[in-house]
Amino acid sequence: MNRRNYLKALAAAIPAAGFAQQKTPAKGAPKAAAKPPILLHCDLFLNSAKEKEMLSVWHNTFKPAISKQPGFVSVTLLKLRKENQGKAPAGASYRLMISFKTEEERLTWVATDLHQKAWGAMEACLVGDKFNALLYDPVV
Repeated sequence: MNRRNYLKALAAAIPAAGFAQQKTPAKGAPKAAAKPPILLHCDLFLNSAKEKEMLSVWHNTFKPAISKQPGFVSVTLLKLRKENQGKAPAGASYRLMISFKTEEERLTWVATDLHQKAWGAMEACLVGDKFNALLYDPVV
């Protein structure tokens, strides 16, 4: 590859790599200090006979419903592969991680009929204590 083609390829790759030029605020304009989003981690105690049902609810009901809520940031469902160090909560084979801009926005979602329907369908696949929930604030 000659130098000209190399430089063209490099220039094309820079925006894709996230190095695109950022707009800077005007001189003297205060920077808005954005508060980091909250994170809720729920360890799910799944009835193993209902795993396929829970995964169907996750993909077709819960994830689409929560994704449309005001303040929603992200949602992830993790399946435990193995314990590398320490012990996972006994009987918790899945972890649900939910992030909203604020705890107030998450609680607003929890109070909706849509949440009652979507989470109720997920919860119907759980046993015992069903889940534990830990609320985290990111350290910045």
